[in-house]
Amino acid sequence: MSFLQNINITVMKMHSEFNDKTLLITRGTGSFGNAVLERFLESDIAEIRVFSRDEKKQDDMRHQYKNDKIKFYIGDLRYMDSLQSAMRGVDYVFSAAALKQVPSCEFYPLEAVKTNVYGTGNTIDAAIQNGVKKVVILSTDKAVYPINAMGMSKALMEKVMVAKSRNLSMDQTVLSGTRYGNVMASRGSVIPLFIDQTNRINQLQ
Repeated sequence: MSFLQNINITVMKMHSEFNDKTLLITRGTGSFGNAVLERFLESDIAEIRVFSRDEKKQDDMRHQYKNDKIKFYIGDLRYMDSLQSAMRGVDYVFSAAALKQVPSCEFYPLEAVKTNVYGTGNTIDAAIQNGVKKVVILSTDKAVYPINAMGMSKALMEKVMVAKSRNLSMDQTVLSGTRYGNVMASRGSVIPLFIDQTNRINQLQ
């Protein structure tokens, strides 16, 4: 069996696991959220919930996709109430909400802690309380040997995830983390900046 055949079988198995299930994506309006959304719209998933506090981006997505499978929830993961209402009846969660801009976290480290540490802790607690099957928590390569506030807050977030997982039994919510590296051309990355600078130079010539 070829490598590509193996990949296709893996993708099919993954899709079948989500048949008739409900998926919640925190910060579903971001680059990762849009990528996940497009992938799962190709499956037989029953519902995808986009959770964020950005009503403009949610409205843009609503008009872009025009898909009844997508449900939009306005809320902030710093507040448990809004998470609880969005989490009811959910099977799987992608926890992607974060303050991830290094300069922003350097200037406002407490805000990074509130979102990346406490906010993710709230997401995990709400998932456990609502009987979610699995939660995938996005971290960063900058959490490995953190030298800035963003990496430090993400490293502490990982500690929170591991600590909470120790208190769960085998039949409870599964918590898993992945360190998400820099993504080419994602919002806030360097490639869109280079393109913008190149365009400005060309306009001046």
